[in-house]
Amino acid sequence: MLPASPKTLVLLGALLTGPLAPAGGQDAPSLPWEVQRYDGWFNNLKYHQLGAAGSRLQRLAPAHYADGVYQALEEPLLPNPRRLSDAVTQGRAGLASIHNRTVLGVFFGECRRKPGWIWSKLSAQGKDRRSPTRGNREPFLQALGLLWFRYHNLCARRLAQEHPDWGDEELFQHARKRVIATYQNIALYQWLPSFLRKTPPEYSGYHPFTDPSISPEFVVASEQFFSTMVPPGVYMRNSSCHFQKFPKEGSGSSPALRVCNSYWIRENPNLKSAQEVDQLLLGMASQISELEDRIVVEDLRDYWPGPDRFSRTDYVASSIQQGRDMGLPSYSQALLALGLEPPNNWRALNPNVEPQVLEATAALYNQDLSQLELLLGGLLESHGDPGPLFSKIILDQFVRLRDGDRYWFENTRNGLFSKEEIAEIRNITLRDVLVAVSNVDPSTLQPNVFLWQEGAPCPQPQQLTTEGLPQCVPLTVIDYFEGSGAGYGIVIVVLCCLPLVSLVIAGVVAHFRDQERKKLQKKGKESLKKEISGDGVPVMEWPGPKERSYPVTVQLFPDKCLQVLDKRLTVLRTIQLQPPQQVNLILSSNRGRRALLLKIPKEYDLVLLFNSEEERAAFVQQLQDLCICWSPGLRIVEMDEKELFRKAVTKQQRAGILEIFFRHLFAQVLDINQADAGTLPLDSSQQMREALTCELSRAEFAESLGLKPQDMFVESMFSLADKDRNGYLSFREFLDILVVFMKGSPEDKSHLMFTMYDLDANGFLSKDEFFTMMRSFIEISNNCLSKAQLTQVVESMFRESGFQDKEELTWEDFHFMLRDHDNDLRFTKLCVKGGAGGVGDIFKQGSCCRVSFITRTPGNRSCPRELVLPDLETPEQRSSGLKKRLGKKAVGSSPRLYTEALQEKMQRGFLAQKLKQFKRFVENYRRHIACVFIFSAICVGLFADRAYYYGFASPPTDIEETTYVGIILSRGTAASISFMFSYILLTMCRNLITFLRETFLNRYIPFDAAVDFHRWIAMAAVVLAVLHSAGHAVNVYIFSVSPLSLMACVFPNVFVNDGSKHPPKYYWWFFETVPGMTGVLLLLVLAIMYVFASHHFRRHSFRGFWLTHHLYVVLYALLIIHGSYALIQLPSFHIYFLVPAIIYGGDKLVSLSRKKVEIGVVKAELLPSGVTHLQFQRPQGFEYKSGQWVRIACLALGTNEYHPFTLTSAPHEDTLSLHIRAVGPWTTRLREIYSPPVGDTHAKYPKLYLDGPFGEGHQEWHKFEVSVLVGGGIGVTPFASILKDLVFKSSLGSQMLCKKIYFIWVTRTQRQFEWLADIIREVEENDHQDLVSVHIYITQLAEKFDLRTTMLYICERHFQKVLNRSLFTGLRSVTHFGRPPFELFFNSLQEVHPQVRKIGVFSCGPPGMTKNVEKSCQLINRQDRAHFVHHYENF
Repeated sequence: MLPASPKTLVLLGALLTGPLAPAGGQDAPSLPWEVQRYDGWFNNLKYHQLGAAGSRLQRLAPAHYADGVYQALEEPLLPNPRRLSDAVTQGRAGLASIHNRTVLGVFFGECRRKPGWIWSKLSAQGKDRRSPTRGNREPFLQALGLLWFRYHNLCARRLAQEHPDWGDEELFQHARKRVIATYQNIALYQWLPSFLRKTPPEYSGYHPFTDPSISPEFVVASEQFFSTMVPPGVYMRNSSCHFQKFPKEGSGSSPALRVCNSYWIRENPNLKSAQEVDQLLLGMASQISELEDRIVVEDLRDYWPGPDRFSRTDYVASSIQQGRDMGLPSYSQALLALGLEPPNNWRALNPNVEPQVLEATAALYNQDLSQLELLLGGLLESHGDPGPLFSKIILDQFVRLRDGDRYWFENTRNGLFSKEEIAEIRNITLRDVLVAVSNVDPSTLQPNVFLWQEGAPCPQPQQLTTEGLPQCVPLTVIDYFEGSGAGYGIVIVVLCCLPLVSLVIAGVVAHFRDQERKKLQKKGKESLKKEISGDGVPVMEWPGPKERSYPVTVQLFPDKCLQVLDKRLTVLRTIQLQPPQQVNLILSSNRGRRALLLKIPKEYDLVLLFNSEEERAAFVQQLQDLCICWSPGLRIVEMDEKELFRKAVTKQQRAGILEIFFRHLFAQVLDINQADAGTLPLDSSQQMREALTCELSRAEFAESLGLKPQDMFVESMFSLADKDRNGYLSFREFLDILVVFMKGSPEDKSHLMFTMYDLDANGFLSKDEFFTMMRSFIEISNNCLSKAQLTQVVESMFRESGFQDKEELTWEDFHFMLRDHDNDLRFTKLCVKGGAGGVGDIFKQGSCCRVSFITRTPGNRSCPRELVLPDLETPEQRSSGLKKRLGKKAVGSSPRLYTEALQEKMQRGFLAQKLKQFKRFVENYRRHIACVFIFSAICVGLFADRAYYYGFASPPTDIEETTYVGIILSRGTAASISFMFSYILLTMCRNLITFLRETFLNRYIPFDAAVDFHRWIAMAAVVLAVLHSAGHAVNVYIFSVSPLSLMACVFPNVFVNDGSKHPPKYYWWFFETVPGMTGVLLLLVLAIMYVFASHHFRRHSFRGFWLTHHLYVVLYALLIIHGSYALIQLPSFHIYFLVPAIIYGGDKLVSLSRKKVEIGVVKAELLPSGVTHLQFQRPQGFEYKSGQWVRIACLALGTNEYHPFTLTSAPHEDTLSLHIRAVGPWTTRLREIYSPPVGDTHAKYPKLYLDGPFGEGHQEWHKFEVSVLVGGGIGVTPFASILKDLVFKSSLGSQMLCKKIYFIWVTRTQRQFEWLADIIREVEENDHQDLVSVHIYITQLAEKFDLRTTMLYICERHFQKVLNRSLFTGLRSVTHFGRPPFELFFNSLQEVHPQVRKIGVFSCGPPGMTKNVEKSCQLINRQDRAHFVHHYENF
């Protein structure tokens, strides 16, 4: 193609279309006429848009659609367009025009009919902005365009010589109107008559009511008639009538340029100069076109440029389909609409058309002539000239364009030209233009260049056919992605692996932090390890087949005891080598002679693997020396190692035997069928015999009870059960004692305990033996009582029973002492751990019954002040009536209370029940649901808005035509992500949330759920970020396989179509563009932040979470940069980000103003269980509420990270206090630096930095008439402040809504947080209005009705009864064993306070406990009773 630059084309467009605004503007020169607009607007002064670009088409006949509205007709209603093209337009090329029309006239008509920039030379109306580049498609059209461009320059030069005082704009406008007028004259009065062989009617002036709009019949149907006249090639000649030849590939030459090979060639090697352009124009003027018939050459039918310029399509088929899309009428309908007579049959169409063509066409239309389409009917009726239909459509269009154009050159009223100038223009021909521009001899051109007549100069050598011309080049497939697939895939995989890389990094960080924590916890253990390991023998123990051996240490003691220790020096097993039992020692005789089997009767065997035979020999010698006094001694044999392993009884085999032992033991005790006792293997008879003859060692017996072998309780119980004193329990011995606990009466059980601890077997239980019994129970309870406390309990129990003067008790005395606890003893059992198969299920029968417990008076009236909290696990136990209260009043002479089981009323139908639960859920979480719904609706709306705009609203760049799914996905998610990442900042404005929660907004917005909402937004945003990245991955691929010309159209500000065709590679989009590189960095930052923010890594490395979460500054900077490049749209992130950023910045400034103040520590105390108590100065103006929390930093630790802790001081106190448990490196080092040096009583403590206070749900305890506080572990800290605050306000007589608080303290042992016991004790002393009921659960002890804790429970109740204090805590609060049954408690609470409609529940502690409280609240809230509002603390 011709080497025309883009600037040249822009100038040419401006030349022919004019400025955007009419002359007469502020900067426009003074012109005597009105300059027309380029788009046709205001041509008609009354109807401004009439005929303008983009206006409606003027139909000549009614539209014809499948549904009558817009649905185009298609198969099967109409034939396939391609098949129609083959049937109608296929034929031989090389037939000359009947009237010798020239190729120049054909391509002039092509230019003339194009609704692009060249069409505006005839009229500024009818312009179609979709095809401004069609003039560049082929050199024949471009040569004509350059002809008029050069003619404009020629006119401008002449005018400049005539009017030297004119400026550039005046010269341009005068030359422009002259060129347009010349073109109008040639097109209407020279070209049109030569084409139609008809003269248009005389011009009668401008008709303002004539609609000049283009008709679809003209655009789609009639103009396609020119396609039948296009030859397969075009001649080029010079002024001396020499026709140029062109080289062909391989060898030979071509007489003409092949049309099909000339499409979209930016630099045509045969058209490099203006002289060659002139030769092309001269050649077209001498060449006769194809015959005006139905036949279209293959250059148009098979090789017409399709979409994206490089594909190929069928020009005729495309035109047929375009006519269907535009709803063109059929051929017959068009004839009738224009007043013409339709044919009666197919033969009447045109007698010159071959019968076989008509038959093939009729067959495709099922012989229905009324279905024949307008384009094909017009082609079939034409021969030599356009048929009647085409002629009428074309003439009508041209006349309307002329008569409806206010700027037509013959209109003397528009001021463009005088009559003399009009006459002069009428005499100008296209030949004159060619001669003037090219300076050729006029004699080398015929007078009418649209027709060639006999005797005209320079006749064509021959009528061109496809013979001798180059073959049409098939579709050229350029794989722009060739060689990029692997790299693109690697990039995508790497991006997907960013979270995995972050996960590995986080794992390494967590590992080192765990190592650091372990180092801090293992101080002082190395010396002990060396001491113990020095006396042992390191070996490998073989556990059994298909299991890996592990290292152990074996120690031999002089008391004929053998211990096996693991690598942590924990005792795994103790073996008593006592006579007269026979111990066999089996040694391996092969494979290095390293294995040793110690076969112990009635126990599983010990298999050891030594490093060498010498080490084994040394160990055997030590063992022989230890057992030298035995008779018959140690029996030693040798055998093959494989046989040794086969003979060994492994721990797994022993466990199988014990499982059968326990199953059948309970089957006999509880009268269970053998089938229910568990399935047995095939060789059950053999294993049954082994199980029944099996005897339990002391260690196995202790393990079955979940105790240690050395416990005094185990010693006593084992000695009592071992009747034959052989050191083992047989099946019958175990059965006898188990029957007592399972079926025995209270007297039997008390007698059993009496016998167990009658150590001298004299029939009396001395006070020392009674003390020893109690001491054995204290041992299994982790020594929860001191010796002095236990002595006080024993003396009190003897005194209360009237035995203070006795030193020994008979069984009757002992049972009398337990007279008030018959029910406790009745349900006491011996909890055995049994096998993994079915023993545990025996005790779970009926445990699923749901009952509520309330206290009732004998008059069947509720007693709201006393609440009975059930400890029992089975319905029978629950109905026993053990009285426990949450209040503090001792159970003395008050009326006896009992519990009544109330069966809950259930809904009749399943659906009704679920509907009721759903309604309660919505009622309970309506604020949360509303906020989530509103936020989600905004995000969905933003996504839908952007998706609709880029998918259907056609943005200016038409990018959706390139990548539809990718652009919708990326743009839609970008809008939602921008909103999410902006407003997520508001959830972290702690100071603002603390302030707003005290306003009326707290009734509508759940500020307590700010952190949960933060997590929810973050997870939703990261999902959208992944989708956004996936959309851009699709975009990058599509952009990488699209030609550069298309990219220049889609991204005009980024790319310039330099003709190279090759687009940028995928890596350019990823790593060499601002959006691409920032996008990759954003994925990396998000991967790091999200992985380190997970619960697991936050717990293992809070510092890692704290540091990585400060990457949010980088995140927002990258987000701003990411969109600032405006690659697809203008930056919009700031629209969402500005307001939240200002609010968040103000909130941070408030925090920073506090962080600058150093706080002096007044007191530091190291409490048990790793708790550090810090008491520090209260900053001036520091106001807070009980239950709020602060963040502290200590620069003495070498870091400025802040950690959150709840204040344990009350608002009325002068100082602030925290109780911090050492669970991680930071808190452990904090405990170390606040450890006072030995002997230094005036140590100076490092100062703290304080940020806060911050509000959360616990501070709302006073807004409920009844509140329940549940604290577990160190999670009790917020309730210490609340309890003190409540008692202080009540002592002052302050009016409070809160009338009752139930505090449930869940702890492993009462010694774990003794500091809280001191606070509770202070609260109890000051609580004179009975506002607080404290209930303590010690979870380290077994459940109440286990023999191991029954006596402790009895002692606790006795101590409570006598001294009104707990034996374990010293508080008036009742102590319980096991875990609290929250659901049962909440059920009972509804009965105790029936008038209360809303009860606050505040929990803080381990996640498991908090989840149990939440689950219980949800279950209770399904009922139409009091509503439990649960709050839990988040940091």
